[in-house]
Amino acid sequence: MSDLPETKLLQLFDVLYEVRSVTKAAGRLGQSQPTISIWLGRLRQQVGDPLFVRTPGAMTPTPRADSLIGPCREILSSLSRLTSAESAFDPATAGRRFRICMTDASHITLLPPLLARVRALAPGVRLEADRIDSATEQALTTGAADLAIGYAPWLGGVIATQPLFEQDWVCLASPRHPRVHDRLGRRRYVAEGHVSITAGTGATLLHRALTKQGIERRVVLELPGFLGLGAIIGSTDLLATLPRHIGTTLAHGNDLALWPCPLPVDRFEVGQYWHPRFDNEPGSRWLRDLVTELFGSVATAG
Repeated sequence: MSDLPETKLLQLFDVLYEVRSVTKAAGRLGQSQPTISIWLGRLRQQVGDPLFVRTPGAMTPTPRADSLIGPCREILSSLSRLTSAESAFDPATAGRRFRICMTDASHITLLPPLLARVRALAPGVRLEADRIDSATEQALTTGAADLAIGYAPWLGGVIATQPLFEQDWVCLASPRHPRVHDRLGRRRYVAEGHVSITAGTGATLLHRALTKQGIERRVVLELPGFLGLGAIIGSTDLLATLPRHIGTTLAHGNDLALWPCPLPVDRFEVGQYWHPRFDNEPGSRWLRDLVTELFGSVATAG
């Protein structure tokens, strides 16, 4: 074990952080459980920290482990690119991981069709969804993330951008709403109770539009994201104002009424973002082309 490559320890740390189990890590890495325990002991000795402590049902990472997982994954990603010597990317045989930063709305609208297409074309490829936030630019720059998809106007500087589709705003209501029947006008909109989604990069545009028009909605419920929104709207007389793509998806999935937003709210453009260092990297280019095929102008307004 004295000649154990450092990359094996990095791979162990990465997998163990994900699965939180020595047994599962052994299966993932194709090693015996005693071997993984020995490797973990070596890793703990080198780092000078237990890294994972046993708790009921799992192994919980220590604060030191939380601080190291990002740099560890950046190193593994860089090593993967260095050793693959890719003159081409063959999705049918590729065994690669792509990390994509996206909003929780994109988890509902974009991730399912993207995952389905990746599984059909590249069964050995693994996708990881991460948040799109203030750390995304650094992640794209270092290669810790391969791609970001969403509305992220703060991703400036040298980050490359490709527009995908434009979003306007819609309102969701129960089809059995007692006061909204054949239309949703401005006066009715202002008079009704609302669910406010506080997260999402487009929420700032909605807030700005309401403030500019001097409108203060009667907010009954605030949610940090879209989880559970469809069921809430379907079982109450509340309204929700949200971008068209997520609104249409929730309306179809929960049998909700969909109305044009009766107030003027700025449109915005959803795009994909990457660092120009990876313009010609075959795997990254394949992924971007796939995203364009699926979502460019919402696949020609499909």
